[in-house]
Amino acid sequence: MDHSNHPRLTDSEYTEANLTGATVYGPEDQTIGTVSHTHGTGASAHVVIDVGGFLGIGAKPVQVPASQLDFMRDESGTVHAVTNWTKDDLKAMPRHEH
Repeated sequence: MDHSNHPRLTDSEYTEANLTGATVYGPEDQTIGTVSHTHGTGASAHVVIDVGGFLGIGAKPVQVPASQLDFMRDESGTVHAVTNWTKDDLKAMPRHEH
């Protein structure tokens, strides 16, 4: 997927309603996780990404600053994120406890 033409989200769009469910893509456009929920809004928000598992079962939740992801909308308006982290990078992070 070519993300270069996708409009980036503004700080005010970093809300739980917009970010929850967003697919996170790593290097070479590999799907590495899905945003399960957020903590806070705007530039200081943190997102919890479910990594691994199948249909949410067995996934490991990890928390990262939203500012470390490049959130954008595709041609259909669906929010997704791009990062340089790999699935293995995220799996190596501490588990987020709710």
